[in-house]
Amino acid sequence: MMRAALLIGAALTAAPLSAQDHSGHSGHANHDAHSQDQGHAQHQPQPANEPEPKEVDLKADHCAMGHLPPEQCPPKEDQAGHDGMDHGSMHHSEHKDGAQPEQIDHSSMDHSAMNHSQHGAATDKSAPGAAPEDAVPARALEGPRHAADAIWGASAMAPSRENLARENGGMRTGSVLIERFEARITTDSGEDGYVWDAQAFYGGDINRFVLKTEGEGEFAGELEDAEIQALYSRAIGPFFDLQAGVRFDAEPDTRGHLVVGVQGLAPYMFHVDGALFLSDRGNITARLEGEYDQRITQRLIVQPRLEVELSAQDIPERGIGAGITKIEPGVRLRYEIEREFAPYVGIEYEAALGETADIARAAGEDPNGLKVVIGLRAWF
Repeated sequence: MMRAALLIGAALTAAPLSAQDHSGHSGHANHDAHSQDQGHAQHQPQPANEPEPKEVDLKADHCAMGHLPPEQCPPKEDQAGHDGMDHGSMHHSEHKDGAQPEQIDHSSMDHSAMNHSQHGAATDKSAPGAAPEDAVPARALEGPRHAADAIWGASAMAPSRENLARENGGMRTGSVLIERFEARITTDSGEDGYVWDAQAFYGGDINRFVLKTEGEGEFAGELEDAEIQALYSRAIGPFFDLQAGVRFDAEPDTRGHLVVGVQGLAPYMFHVDGALFLSDRGNITARLEGEYDQRITQRLIVQPRLEVELSAQDIPERGIGAGITKIEPGVRLRYEIEREFAPYVGIEYEAALGETADIARAAGEDPNGLKVVIGLRAWF
């Protein structure tokens, strides 16, 4: 009798556990009790010989959580917010063995610990009241002016800063510009002549030493006018320099002047040069020059030019009357063989005005004249 009872107990124990119905289980404790026969894809590791469960379709929910790029999501108005999601209703797909999908309680899950680094980043980063991404934080402007001094010491960094300033605008440079070096051929009975007009500078962007010289004469005659100026030039703006210094005239008579003037680039790219002169004999004169380079091609340039001279009083020894004494409008066409070397041709009209013209006529001279010019413009 005892032997029959043991055989019946053994038969009941050997019944396959897989025949039991587990579709009603919803807790993790029940899964642990039956993990030998049936593993859940999200809670228990799968045996090596069993296939993986179907991939969970949570696209709409992940779009609402910002885990997918916008192009893979439905319109925003159709998405539910993350806070409004019902995690309790989320379920997994059916098991391979035909078991019904189980309800999973997400209310106890720690979503902050989930790794979403593989999901696509959302492209819309705007937020009401947010600062732009390129905004400079306030702390970037705090601290000492030369923070490197705290590490390397002021004595080591001072020479480096001086060298940096010198190489980025503080370098001293020099240049020589021959603006006009030309022959003048008269169209009337006057004498042919020549003119030079050149200047050189040496210094930095702010302070410079400037040397100017100009003059004219006749090929068959003597030197008529010759002067040289030594000036201190200081930048008073991005395009203009204030200049002051002295001028020495060698011809037609020897005399000195104090000079103050401006030189630079006026609006619409007009090059201007104006100066006021006070001679050692108390005479006040002025000179204004303006020119404009109009490029026809990269090498062919038309340059209109105008020079005007004025005097505050009569200067009989030089044949000058008060007022506007002389005007020289002209135009030149030059070709830059190289940027530093450009021959040119042109015409120029020279006219004495006012009392100066009267003085010229009284001396038997023609106060007006049209000249053809052939010259060279160069710099180095």
